Parts: sequence; structure tokens; C-alpha cells
Amino acid sequence: MSDHQPAWLEWVKGLPATQRAAAEWLRAEFGFLGVADPVDLIKSEVLEDLPQLARFVLLRSLWRGAIDAWSEPGSLDQLPAAQRLLAAGADGEDLVRLVRAVAYETVFVTLDELDTGSDVNSTGVDVGWVVMESGEDGSPTGRTLAGLHEDLMTMDPSGRAGADLWQ
Repeated sequence: MSDHQPAWLEWVKGLPATQRAAAEWLRAEFGFLGVADPVDLIKSEVLEDLPQLARFVLLRSLWRGAIDAWSEPGSLDQLPAAQRLLAAGADGEDLVRLVRAVAYETVFVTLDELDTGSDVNSTGVDVGWVVMESGEDGSPTGRTLAGLHEDLMTMDPSGRAGADLWQ
């Protein structure tokens, strides 16, 4: 973020004290998470009241836990079908790529369904849902995490936007 330091300081200086404190806290949190240039995310959270930190943490967590975990050594050991395919001569890297692609698609479809809430109601039952940020105590903040499926690909921790999934 050093390239943006003067612009950052100018922007933060013009904020009211509570927003300035929030911006600095967010900068530290995003920095801790390894986000190289979080300025746009911080501005969105501070000025538009969108829960960008919670959104980032959720999407990155899904990548690491549901998708990238399949790249770990021994990950296919828990799948009897994968073991049979490997024993039959299948390429292990191709199987990992396949499992990761299926995991990505599953996460994407799940997030898309969560994002629709009650927009699409094929059952005719009047019920819906929302994904919401919570505070440190676990209580809802009232800020929804919308459009999660739209940003899943951009949250690939490798920085490759999932390019290796489709090879």
C-alpha cells in the first residue's frame, strides 16, 4: 500500500474521527490477512457501510477450506472412488484438479442460492434467507453479505482467479 500512502493519508485525514478510526482498524485487519491493496475495500466499508471485511474473510475461508484443501497431500485418501481411479492408473494431479473444480462449482452454486434469498421461490412457500455479518459477540450487525457468488473467483488465495481449476 506504500504507493498509495499519500492518497490514503489525505483521504483518512478528511474523515470524521469515528470513520477515521474504522478505516485505520480495517487497514490493519486487511494487512494482517495479507491484502496488498485494500483501499477500495476499506472505502466501500467506511463510506457505503458494506461489510467488506466479513465478505473477504468468508470467501477466502471457503477457498481455503472447501476448494484448496483438496490440494493437500493425502486429500484423495478419504475418497474410495479416487483411490480406485488412482489404482487404475488415473493421474493424481488430474483427480485433484477435478475434485477442486467440483468443490468450486458446489461453493459457487451454494453462494448463488444464498444470494437469491427469497427472489427465486420454486416451492411456492413464502420463506427466504439472508447472509449477515455478525459482531464480536455473535449478534447480527444488520449488514448483509450480498452477491457473494459474484466475487468468489476473485478471492482465490493464489491470485490466479481459479485459472488452475480449468486446465
